[in-house]
Amino acid sequence: MTHTALVTGGTGGLGSVVTMHLLETGWRVVVPWLVREELGRLSEHPNLVLVQADLSKEDELEEVVSAASANPGMPLSGVVNLVGGFTSGQRVHEAAIEVLDTQLDLNLRTAYAVTQATLPHLIRGGGGSVICMSAAATRRPFPGAAPYIASKAAVVALVETLALEYIDDHIRVNALLPFVIDTPGNRAAMPDADRRSWSQPADIAKVIEFLLSDNSASITGGSIPVTNVG
Repeated sequence: MTHTALVTGGTGGLGSVVTMHLLETGWRVVVPWLVREELGRLSEHPNLVLVQADLSKEDELEEVVSAASANPGMPLSGVVNLVGGFTSGQRVHEAAIEVLDTQLDLNLRTAYAVTQATLPHLIRGGGGSVICMSAAATRRPFPGAAPYIASKAAVVALVETLALEYIDDHIRVNALLPFVIDTPGNRAAMPDADRRSWSQPADIAKVIEFLLSDNSASITGGSIPVTNVG
């Protein structure tokens, strides 16, 4: 049976690679989008469903979830939360509190809201898999990024709690901890960086597909590093 995955941020530098990989491996994929120019990163596919939506608006989020759960023959069983943001450069006493608010909104609240909205469908369907993006910096912090790192650490706490709350519903919840992801945007922002240790989108996509599949049925509550070693 073909299953459905909802991929937020699915038109981004990482998300577009994840979306296309899931389509190629047999998934129906629902992707909410805001920036029309990013749609060019995705190729047409019969199992790709695009929904224009601002996930911070409850009614638009409901439209996305409705699209993801609309086909009983392709039940929603995967949720991939890739929406996020990054900021650095200021120590705590130099950064406005609003910087923390923005990072919590992008990195925690969106994942929380999307997961909350999809959980009833996963429960009714007999289970599924939820994946959230944290960061390797939660284990190896660096100066100047306290709002970002704190928000990503909160994602880990959310994942660990969700894993406990929904284990009896056969819903697995895991976090991925990438280093810098090798996207065009990050290459442009850091043109002189040593990219040998950067996390590769194609590799992350394979890990996500594994965590969505039944092959990872014994894995939940994990914080899984996805860093390049070669």
